[in-house]
Amino acid sequence: MLYVVIPVFNRLPYTRACLNSLRQQTRTDFRVVVVDDGSTDGTAEVLANEFPEVEVVTGDGNLYWTAGVNAGIRRALALGATRVLTMNNDVLALPDFIERMLAYADQHPTAVLGALELDAATGEPVYGGERLDWSTNTRHDLLRELTPAERHGLHPVTYLPGRGLLIPLAVIEAIGLFDEKRLPHYLADFDYTSVARRHGFPVFCNYDARLSTYPDESGQEQTRRQRTLRGYLQHLFGIRGGGNLRNFTHFSLKNCPRPYLPYFLLNGYARRLAGYFLH
Repeated sequence: MLYVVIPVFNRLPYTRACLNSLRQQTRTDFRVVVVDDGSTDGTAEVLANEFPEVEVVTGDGNLYWTAGVNAGIRRALALGATRVLTMNNDVLALPDFIERMLAYADQHPTAVLGALELDAATGEPVYGGERLDWSTNTRHDLLRELTPAERHGLHPVTYLPGRGLLIPLAVIEAIGLFDEKRLPHYLADFDYTSVARRHGFPVFCNYDARLSTYPDESGQEQTRRQRTLRGYLQHLFGIRGGGNLRNFTHFSLKNCPRPYLPYFLLNGYARRLAGYFLH
């Protein structure tokens, strides 16, 4: 049984739209777990009244993304999940999303799978996975390297985001849950999929399974748009900071091959210190 795990904190319109998109799936043999981390915008009431089929786990407002996802996965496992698919509430699943994810999951039962992401406003692809050259800290964007004719099927990647991430039970049994102690919010998904790959589990972006996203609504983009000293400090040191130096250090120490680590760290620090203003 597949369980879809969605952590939420406020932003009720996104949650409602996301859950409605899951109701419209061509395959319905899955269940949904929403982790409501102390929302104050009526999320709890809407979930109870409009989505009674959804299993709800309640947090106290201090879970952030990683602990929220872990809480949902624990509940899913207790209910008998054999596959878990993590999603954010600010995505829309196209009607055949679950069908196409499960089709490839059946063919590759130990693989971790992500999805092609489309801009909800334009329908254009905005993310299709990356391959990282650890020696130079250079990211190769598959969307730029693949021709339109090649943008289908599975493509191996270095890591994946958690916005639409299918994880087989075998992976969870081998490497556990997301690292909520060292990576409470950002980079936990990239870290988890990197660790899975290093343990021998294939990691693919599934170009036939599509999600619609809102690129300009991410916390990182909103923080960058502020361009203030306070925003800069939040970017580098806040739990939700996309350039959090501590999180980057943990990710690097866990995943970067040792011969490349000194340069990878120095290059990454420089990019984070300057990138807030240059992005």
